[in-house]
Parts: sequence; structure tokens; C-alpha cells
Amino acid sequence: MNRRIRQTSYGGWIAAIIVVVAVVAAGVYLVQRGMHPAESPANPSPSVASTAPAPVPASASSVIQHPIAQAAAGPAPASTASLPALVDSDESVREALTGMAGGDLTSLLVPSQIISRVVATVDALPRQGLGNTNILPLRTPKGMMQMQAANGMTVIATANAERYSPYMTVLARVDLHAVVAWYKRSYPLFQEAYRELGYPRGYFNDRLIVAIDDMLAAPDVHDPIAVTKVGARYHFVDPQLQSLSNGQKLMLRLGPENEAQFKAKLRMIRELLAGGQVGH
Repeated sequence: MNRRIRQTSYGGWIAAIIVVVAVVAAGVYLVQRGMHPAESPANPSPSVASTAPAPVPASASSVIQHPIAQAAAGPAPASTASLPALVDSDESVREALTGMAGGDLTSLLVPSQIISRVVATVDALPRQGLGNTNILPLRTPKGMMQMQAANGMTVIATANAERYSPYMTVLARVDLHAVVAWYKRSYPLFQEAYRELGYPRGYFNDRLIVAIDDMLAAPDVHDPIAVTKVGARYHFVDPQLQSLSNGQKLMLRLGPENEAQFKAKLRMIRELLAGGQVGH
């Protein structure tokens, strides 16, 4: 990767979940910049695969649970052009995404290794612990996380949800059927990126469904969420919330209204990608 990428911890992940929804119709793994101060790496970061969290070893028998050929994505895309090589796919991916999600996505999208970033982001969502944030496919929200005092504690301010307005606008605008149809056609590139990430027998769409189900299982918290600073980062005061996965923590940081809208989109996406009912 020739460009320097800002490292942000829970500041870049929530926006990234939204590109996943826009890119793969999955979600936004963007985290709040305020949860960890921005840092600039001393050297340009290498490939996404080398900076992603260490993969969990694949099992000896990798059975595909949600084959992409069975996804209910509606009519096939009109284009019949052959897919580019993964290394050369960024331009066509940008064009497809901005066409489906509107020009607003252009300023949010990191321009290089888009599919590899999305794949690494999806893989990291159900985990605990951030790992390296160089994998994010979207730029972080502007400004710092908004805090306020309540009952002698520091809580995430209600106004903090406004920082995600550009991402929620993209999420509301995108045609999920069109995105899933594009994802199905482009799936070999996602699968290749997943293999390069360290899963030679893994199946990316199965991991995507795991990530979606995990985010849908995030608790609905409507009271202000107390945080405390631990070193350079803010942690949830409630140990149960702090023990949640990356994706579930991100859902909480979106704010209750944004979280409800996002979960509604995730349920639609899951139905298109895998079918079946989701009990969340």
C-alpha cells in the first residue's frame, strides 16, 4: 500500500461497517475516533493481509453454510464483463459503489485495496479486540467522540450520533438488491481476498453471515453509556458491554436510533444473502 493510513482504533471502524453494507451489503466497521487518538504510522503500511488480525485456523472440514449461488439477490447484473484481477479491482469497485450509493461515498472511501479491506473488516467484526486499524475501507468520522457528564459519570453524548450522519445517509440511499446482485457477481474477488487473509479453506460469505448475526445480537441500550479512560482509550464502564465483540460495541456507539436503522438494513441484507429468519 503506497499511502499512509491513519490508525484510529474505535474511530474508524463504525464508518467501515457502513461501507461493508454499501460494498457487500454488510455493515460499517467504523469505530469512533474519540475512542482512541489518531496515530500516524512511521512507515507506509503494507498489504491489508499483513496488518489484519491473525486468522483463526480453519477447521479440517470446511463445510459451506451459505453458498453465494443461493443468495436471493434478484435479477443478475446487466454487465457481463469479466472481473478484473483483485489487485486491479479498485477503480471498478469505486465506480460500482458510488453508482449504487451516490457520490457522497467518494469522499468517505479509502481508495486502495477496497475489497481486501472490506474482507479483513468483516472478519474482525465478531472478534474481541481491535487489532490493526489499517484494514478499514472508510475514512473516520470528523471530530472527536462527544462526551457529557451525567450522574457523576462520563457518558457518550446523544449528539455524538450526529457524527455518523454521512454514513447513515449512504446506508439509507443504497439499493440493497442492487448491491447484493453486484456482490454476487464480484464474489470471486471477495473469496480470493479471504484466502489471502489466511483462510485457504474458508468461505467468505459464511463469515459475513456470522458478522451480521453477531451485530444483530448487540443489546439495545437506550440509557446513556458510561465510559472511562484506560490509557489512551475509552472503555465501557459496564464490564458486560466492554466484553462485547467489536461489531456489537460499534453498534452501541452509533446511538439507539442509528442502531435500529442499521439493524433493519442488516436483517434485509441477511435475508438476501442467506435467507431464513433472524431472531434479533
